[in-house]
Amino acid sequence: MKMKFRKAWLAVCCLLASVTATQVWAADAKDASHRKASASAKATAGSKASNAKAKKASSASSAAKSKSKSTTTSSKTRTRTASVSSHKPTRATKAVASTRKPVEPASFSPGVRSFGEMYGLHHTEDPLSLRSSVAYVLDQDTNEVLLNKNSQAVLPIASITKLMTAMVVTEAHLPMDETITISQDDVDTEKMSSSRLRVGTKLTRGEMLHLALMSSENRAASALGHAYPGGISAFVAAMNAKARQLGMHDTRYVEPTGLSSQNQSSAQDLAVLVKAAAQVPLIRELSTSPEYQVEVGSRQLQYHTTNRLVKSPNWDIGVQKTGYITEAGQCLVMQTKLAGRKLIMVLLDSAGKYSRIADAERIRKWLLSNHPSTSATTTPTPIGTLDSKLKPTS
Repeated sequence: MKMKFRKAWLAVCCLLASVTATQVWAADAKDASHRKASASAKATAGSKASNAKAKKASSASSAAKSKSKSTTTSSKTRTRTASVSSHKPTRATKAVASTRKPVEPASFSPGVRSFGEMYGLHHTEDPLSLRSSVAYVLDQDTNEVLLNKNSQAVLPIASITKLMTAMVVTEAHLPMDETITISQDDVDTEKMSSSRLRVGTKLTRGEMLHLALMSSENRAASALGHAYPGGISAFVAAMNAKARQLGMHDTRYVEPTGLSSQNQSSAQDLAVLVKAAAQVPLIRELSTSPEYQVEVGSRQLQYHTTNRLVKSPNWDIGVQKTGYITEAGQCLVMQTKLAGRKLIMVLLDSAGKYSRIADAERIRKWLLSNHPSTSATTTPTPIGTLDSKLKPTS
């Protein structure tokens, strides 16, 4: 009996021992697993931190290398630039000296061409080597053409317009002592030209006409148009009507000053106008006046002719008018006596500030040498011809 009890107790103890051992083993296994996982996590974290440090170190290294390279390059660049700049002034001076161009005349704007240049008229050659692309000389009494270069070309005529302005004013028989006032409408808004006649200036019609013809005063010419019965539109209509009456079929006017490039004519038409103007004593007197003084309030303004040939002893000029805008070039028309003959001279689109005067002198010497006073029946001398219906080449 006792033996059976011992065996049973021993079995229970063994079972308890086995259960306890199993529990201990499981706890140990679980603890080991936790330790292993914790170690693995620590290892992973350490690995990540190590990788981050490595990347940071690598990035810092790259930045340092880049900065070093940039500094080296910048240093080289500065060194190279300093080296080059030390030789630059000499080369620049040579380059400027080798490419320097002649100075353009003061009255012309570089890059801006006249209508004559656009039409190609400056390429027309003539024996006198004129700078004017249009030249026309006519015997007033015999209508003999002595010089003809592009006389049918229709071009802007600038202030030559004022001859027709004077024709309309004088034929209207308006009182020359009537006071006319310069208004804001007379201020040039197209070419922005200057004037000493301020807005509000009061002068007589005769004084305005004198300044317009002799000194090419634009505001004076404009005021004459605005003071015409019916205003400026009626005045321009009268200008065009007079042109048709004279047979000037290539001529058109849009305003009385000539500042607009739409005021156009041909040399042949302008010769007709000069011939008609030469029959008006007042136009002859005022256009050839060398100087004139007007009183404006408490001031006295001195004006001079725009044509220096008027004062020259070599010329006997009956009527004259000059003109210039960029589109027209330098222009000049005259009625003059040479070798006992009354001649009408028209020069248009001259390329240069003083070239129209030089061309006129060249023509005068040529006429005196080749067309003396006894040669009134000689054949015309054509120098260049051109159809008046032209289009710009560019």
